[in-house]
Amino acid sequence: MLVRRGMQILLHDMRHAVLPELSLSSGRRADLITLTEKGEIWIIEIKTSIEDFRVDRKWPDYRTHCDRLFFATHKDVPLDIFPEDCGLFLSDGYGAHLIREAPEHRLPPATRKSVTLSFSRTAAERLMLAEWAAGKSIVT
Repeated sequence: MLVRRGMQILLHDMRHAVLPELSLSSGRRADLITLTEKGEIWIIEIKTSIEDFRVDRKWPDYRTHCDRLFFATHKDVPLDIFPEDCGLFLSDGYGAHLIREAPEHRLPPATRKSVTLSFSRTAAERLMLAEWAAGKSIVT
C-alpha cells in the first residue's frame, strides 16, 4: 500500500485523475490507471518484490489499454529487473520519483473511448458509494 500511496500523491501533484484497481475489458485489473490533463491514459503496475515481478506475466496485456505503461516499486527492489520498454517510478509512501519515462503507444480511438468511459463510470460509482457510506455529500 505504501508504493500505491506514494504514487497517488505524485500523480495527484501532476494533476492526473487517478483510480486504483480498475477492471479492464480483458478481465485484467490495473493497479493504478490515470487520465492526464492532455487526455493520455497511463497504467501503473505496482511490484513490491522480485518474486512479485517474476510470477506476474499478465502485465504485457496492459499495453492494449493505455498510452503509456509504467512500473512502480520501492527502494528494496532492484530497478534493473524491470523492462526497458516500460516507464519506472520509485515510491516510498510519501511520494514517488520518475526514474524512466514510458514510451508512448497511442490507443486507437475506440479503445480510448471504452477505457475513458469505464474510468469515468467507475469513478462516479465509487464517489456515490463513498457518499452513501459517509451519510453525506463528499463534494462541496
